[in-house]
Amino acid sequence: QVQLVESGGGLVQAGGSLRLSCAFSGRIFSNYAMGWFRQAPGKEREFVAALSASGRSTYYEDFVKGRFTISRDAAENTVYLQMNSLTPEDTAVYYCAARLTYSSGSSVYTAYHEYNYWGQGTQVTVSS
Repeated sequence: QVQLVESGGGLVQAGGSLRLSCAFSGRIFSNYAMGWFRQAPGKEREFVAALSASGRSTYYEDFVKGRFTISRDAAENTVYLQMNSLTPEDTAVYYCAARLTYSSGSSVYTAYHEYNYWGQGTQVTVSS
């Protein structure tokens, strides 16, 4: 069974940066495409960024392009979300997700229902 544990959230001022981490365990990390989603109070969970199993392909939602970077460390079985130039609108609980893939490993996934496993979330609060 896959387990995902997020960390790195916290309180930051607008314009600041945070790096979220998601530790993966239980299966072979390289067989899984990864994604980050977020959910603000009163809103639905939304896609943020995705990374293929191979690490060669990434995809970002428009509102984070140029500010956020998703990456993975195969040696550490960890996926990261580097978040720069944060704004109060980025305040949300951020969730890591994993999807088992049998493809060439370059596919990315952006829909909630495409992921098999989820972490518990980490709170990010950006003050103005």
